[in-house]
Amino acid sequence: MSVLPGAEPFHHDGGRVGVVLCHGFTGTPQSLRDWGVALAAAGYTVRLPLLPGHGTRWQDMNATTWTDWYGAVDAAFTELRASCDHVFVMGLSMGGGLALRLAEEHGDDVAGVVVVNPSVAGTDWRLKYLLPWLRHVVPTFPGVASDIKKSGPVELAYDRSPLHAGYSLTRLWQVVAADLPKVTQPLVVLRSVEDHIVPAASGELVIAKAGSTDKTEILLHDSYHVATLDNDAELIVKTSLDFVERVLASSPGRTQ
Repeated sequence: MSVLPGAEPFHHDGGRVGVVLCHGFTGTPQSLRDWGVALAAAGYTVRLPLLPGHGTRWQDMNATTWTDWYGAVDAAFTELRASCDHVFVMGLSMGGGLALRLAEEHGDDVAGVVVVNPSVAGTDWRLKYLLPWLRHVVPTFPGVASDIKKSGPVELAYDRSPLHAGYSLTRLWQVVAADLPKVTQPLVVLRSVEDHIVPAASGELVIAKAGSTDKTEILLHDSYHVATLDNDAELIVKTSLDFVERVLASSPGRTQ
């Protein structure tokens, strides 16, 4: 199955500081490409993979699970860890959950974590009580793409939410949420005050339960869920660049 134009992964080989970027549920690297380009322009090595089942057609995604999506970002992290002195992980929405899972699994090999509207919990009762059986009856729900306040930008994502994949996403939530105390790296959570996709409780849970002693929550007042394409995109870029520089400055044997 061919990849949709614009949904291609983004790779850049820079210095010996690496960043793995993780996109969201039903989305593509397009939602984070500008962020990746900015990190590359700063001299960092960047990997922004296209997650399995994404960027083609929603039917392909229904044949994948969260372990497939995590496997793709884990492979990107492993690649950078072999060639870089420091590797940071960052993500949007479900990608934030995947980035946190990398931090939980890889410990001190992860230099720091930046997540935007991380998806690690849901408050809709239907997800808990209906989705487990409804996914066997109805293949999709309406999509959740392009929750953007700014006029103009459009998120390249499926217009349907595959329910088998959606059920697997809730399993990812359980795993990540249970292990949040294992996230001990420096952490930044950027959270939109008005988000129509991920509840505020999700980002609040990350801040409350992460084991990091260095953790910061930044509220985004001018963006909806896909903040990386919204009015606060430049703030996200600046925050992440400043964060990387600050963490590196306190790391022994700093390299770029």
